[in-house]
Amino acid sequence: MDASKQEKRDKSQTLEEKLNTLRAGVLGSNDGILTVVGVLFSVAVATTNNFTIFIAGLSDLLACAFSMASGEYASVSTQKDTEKSVVSTEKQLLETHFDQQVQTVADYYMDQGVTKETSLKIAKDLMAKAPLKTIIDVKYNLKIGHYMNPWNAAFSSLFSAAAGGLFPLVAMTLSPELIKWPATILAVCLSVAITGFLSAKLGNGLVKTAMIRNVIVGIITMIIHYSIGILL
Repeated sequence: MDASKQEKRDKSQTLEEKLNTLRAGVLGSNDGILTVVGVLFSVAVATTNNFTIFIAGLSDLLACAFSMASGEYASVSTQKDTEKSVVSTEKQLLETHFDQQVQTVADYYMDQGVTKETSLKIAKDLMAKAPLKTIIDVKYNLKIGHYMNPWNAAFSSLFSAAAGGLFPLVAMTLSPELIKWPATILAVCLSVAITGFLSAKLGNGLVKTAMIRNVIVGIITMIIHYSIGILL
């Protein structure tokens, strides 16, 4: 039973893996909102045909969602390949320079304030039980078998970008004609404020600053694309 529980725990996602998936989702949502509203504002200024505006916004929403997903997949796949390469390199070093690897672990614990003698004892004990797991954890803060999942990041980005883009799309195309502009502006400001809040929470950043920054960027995006629509 204990072995089964340990195996299940090893297969579960680490906090870093979960945060990476959430990060991809937050970024995807923010990009979906700003990209779609940019197209909507440009097109809506040039034409009053609601169907044309809807098709333009929907096309951009789909393009943005799949673009974000493919970008996340490529990026996280590269990170995963790098992590696997690191593990492979450390396996070879354990075979050829084991004593040096033990000293690396001992130095790590000395840096944490442990005495030289105790650090060496800890290092020898850990390296005797799980050498690869220990050296990977000490050197790179990685967990064996817990690589970043590119598919999780891709799907998270795909769905969040599509969901984020729906806010301005629905506001612009379904709101009554008299209030569709202020409704869209309000929808964008609220949605980017939410993504700013979430990104700050995930990154332990300043919530208020992140929210204000996102709203300002959203407003600037709308102004730029509105101006482009007028010029065209």
